[in-house]
Amino acid sequence: MLRVDFYHLQKQTLEAVLPKLLEKAYTLGKNIKVKVGNELRVEFLNSLLWTYNDESFLPHGSKKDGFAENQPIWLSSEDDNPNNAKLLFLTDGAVYQGQLETFERVFNIFDGHNEQAVEQARDFWKELRSKGYELHYWQQDAQGKWSEK
Repeated sequence: MLRVDFYHLQKQTLEAVLPKLLEKAYTLGKNIKVKVGNELRVEFLNSLLWTYNDESFLPHGSKKDGFAENQPIWLSSEDDNPNNAKLLFLTDGAVYQGQLETFERVFNIFDGHNEQAVEQARDFWKELRSKGYELHYWQQDAQGKWSEK
């Protein structure tokens, strides 16, 4: 059964949270797809993942880099899955129009300060619940630590 985790950003930005979540996901040894809102954001996050931490390395790429099938982490604003990812990250309100069931796990990261993003996440939750998927909701505490609600 597909597992979907909702991450409600309240204390940190996507730019602060995404690299850490990707680091954890990468340790699972499965390819990852990150879908973002547009190509400008793809390249911004592509650059961020090279520079966010001098002591970390997350192998990744985008259409601009090429060699999609060799990239453990693929960033895109499209509904492609050229690296045969098993983990899907949805950011910036991106919606995956393909079959979610091709993934083992989906991470939906949304901005808690954006009412439209919160409403979209609620609607997505309801849609997935009606399909019987395993859903988990994560919220940040005052220190920015994640706890499941």
